[in-house]
Amino acid sequence: MTMRDGTVGDPDRDPAAVVHAALDAGVTMVDTAHMYGNEALVGRAVAGCRDKVLVATKFGVLWRDDGDWYVRADAAFVRDSCEASLRRLGLETIDLYYLHHRSDETPVEETIDAMADLVREGKVRGLGLSNVTEEDLRRAHAVHPIVAVQERWSLTQRNVESMVPVAAELGTAVVAYSPTDHGQLHTSARDRLASVLTDVAARYGVTPGQVALAWVHHRADRWRLPVVPLPGTTSVRHMRVNAAAAAIALDADDLAKLDTAPDGTRAHPLES
Repeated sequence: MTMRDGTVGDPDRDPAAVVHAALDAGVTMVDTAHMYGNEALVGRAVAGCRDKVLVATKFGVLWRDDGDWYVRADAAFVRDSCEASLRRLGLETIDLYYLHHRSDETPVEETIDAMADLVREGKVRGLGLSNVTEEDLRRAHAVHPIVAVQERWSLTQRNVESMVPVAAELGTAVVAYSPTDHGQLHTSARDRLASVLTDVAARYGVTPGQVALAWVHHRADRWRLPVVPLPGTTSVRHMRVNAAAAAIALDADDLAKLDTAPDGTRAHPLES
């Protein structure tokens, strides 16, 4: 989300270096969006390794001149957005194409029907939704299979768990954005939760942020569906720390302690 051209040439923060190091570490998906303003940058970063990476992008959120955002999801805009993203990314096909946010103006069925046309034409491989409700997911899936739903999910943001049973029923993967609460859990500055994270991290010889990320990885076993944490990173060093969390096997006692630590859940803004 925050990758920018200004870091090109920096060995630790160059976008291509970050992407290639991520692939070397076993990461296979790169996520962007029209809203982020960096699709062209991501496209250049994956150009030399297209066969090794799943490219996901999103459409539907636009910026107003006053800095606020709004959603557009009508059928004509779906097609125009996809064509524009393909050009910016330098791709012939987008692997995973998301509606970035639910629309109060356009029925989700209209949006998904238009997105399904893109699948039939070979411009998109799979369809996803982000920042939606359980009802949105069911209605969309009735039109065309939804392979992934991207929602905020971390120790401190667990509203998505009301949607997870629906995703499991439909065979939809959950992509968990902000799994370390925008990096705040790397410092674990949250009273009781901070204490639990610090204690668990010390036993495994890792960082509190890695424990928080590992907890999200373990949601796949807890809910019996694919869960893909999506930690943001703009540096090779930070990427390696995040990637290493996938190998942390938290035991049942530690998972229980983390599950019952105060979570401070609050309504989330649009920050996927």
